[in-house]
Amino acid sequence: MMITACGSMSWLWPIISPPADYDQEAEDCAARIRQFSRIPVSTLLHLGSGRGHLDRRLQQHFTVTGVDCSPSMLNLARTLNPAVRYLLGDMRNGRLKESFDAALIADSIDYMLDESELLQAFVTVFTHLRPGGVFLTYAEMTSELFQQNRTTHSVHRQGSLEVVMVENSYDPDPSDTRFDSTFIYLVRRDGSLEIMHDRHQVGLFPRQTWGKLLCVAGFDLVREELCQEVLYLAGVRPI
Repeated sequence: MMITACGSMSWLWPIISPPADYDQEAEDCAARIRQFSRIPVSTLLHLGSGRGHLDRRLQQHFTVTGVDCSPSMLNLARTLNPAVRYLLGDMRNGRLKESFDAALIADSIDYMLDESELLQAFVTVFTHLRPGGVFLTYAEMTSELFQQNRTTHSVHRQGSLEVVMVENSYDPDPSDTRFDSTFIYLVRRDGSLEIMHDRHQVGLFPRQTWGKLLCVAGFDLVREELCQEVLYLAGVRPI
């Protein structure tokens, strides 16, 4: 048995999180974008685009430009979606010399660790949106719904390979705006077991903070909906 900290996990992700699993989420995003935009939408800025799994389907609806701060993630996204333009950049301060009809930040918004970073990301989006364009984002967890030491697991198989993924949420300091999301992977293959682990710090904000900061950034808040503990928000840049 081996116990290791996760370095490169790119080989695991097609098993744990295959691109097809994101198709319905992408379709839902496209529908919300069209529903709340005040202008026709043909171009989409996807900040924090990660491995490009959402873009696999979003490119069927829009001309997508993906931006991410991780070169390795961008390489994976380019391999998956060769027709999509991907650029290296940080959602907090990146600036492109162009505007878009709509913008999306999906679960990568979780890595904004305090209100100043969250506001910076919202300002970045506002700067790149055309008047009337819509910004869609969502919070996977708000402080009102957070449960200390919440633990979930899932099982994934590919041929003789089995991966059990355990996720634990723990807040070591409830006075700040972040918590630890720790992943443990039990990887079994050919009778051997390897235990891998990975830790992420992610942001944790009250529900009202999200809408408040969208308005501070200049948006008209047009949708705030809690669905299965996920807070969906849509803001429009005023015309």
